[in-house]
Amino acid sequence: MTNLMDVTGFILKGSLISLELFLIVAVLSIPLGVLVAVGKISSVKPLRIVLSLYTWAFRGTPLLLQLFFTYFGLPVMGIRLEPLTAASIAFTVNYAAYLAEIFRAGIESIDKGQFEAAKALGMSYGQTMVKIIIPQAVRNVIPAVCNESINLIKDTALVAAIGIGDLLRAAKEIVTRDFTITPFMIAAVVYLFITSILVTVFRNIEKKYSVY
Repeated sequence: MTNLMDVTGFILKGSLISLELFLIVAVLSIPLGVLVAVGKISSVKPLRIVLSLYTWAFRGTPLLLQLFFTYFGLPVMGIRLEPLTAASIAFTVNYAAYLAEIFRAGIESIDKGQFEAAKALGMSYGQTMVKIIIPQAVRNVIPAVCNESINLIKDTALVAAIGIGDLLRAAKEIVTRDFTITPFMIAAVVYLFITSILVTVFRNIEKKYSVY
């Protein structure tokens, strides 16, 4: 029993790293994704091209490859980053690319008449986006953002590849040491608990902002 509690405590300690990375990436990638989405539908063609290349590149290559490039590749160019910093950057630019497409679709789903109505009221493009379009788009894409959040908490396991002691790595270390699969079962329960909380939070947000 004591050993089981020790194992659980060690795995939960690793989960703190996973949660820290999740929070950092969520805070940074969501606003970045919104900005990229707005840029992709702007009238500035060079900006649209650059942002389209960005989303194409980061959605079309594996997150693990991007993580390796950030942590192992950048030092070749003289840029050395701490493991958690490298992971935060790689995850942020990757998830921002996916969220950008989600938000872009959400913005384009809003009736064009609302743009015209806002213009008739004397509102600028920026005011229209911030006060009218984006709030509605965000509400429409809540389910998709929830799915990306669940993927994010699971993808944090990739940081073990650059030596960060996350939830899954903590479990793997105990499995290797004690030759038992119990740590993997505990890790699965922890992941399910975290993702269940995320689903509940987003479900409540969706109910709050739903229009019937």
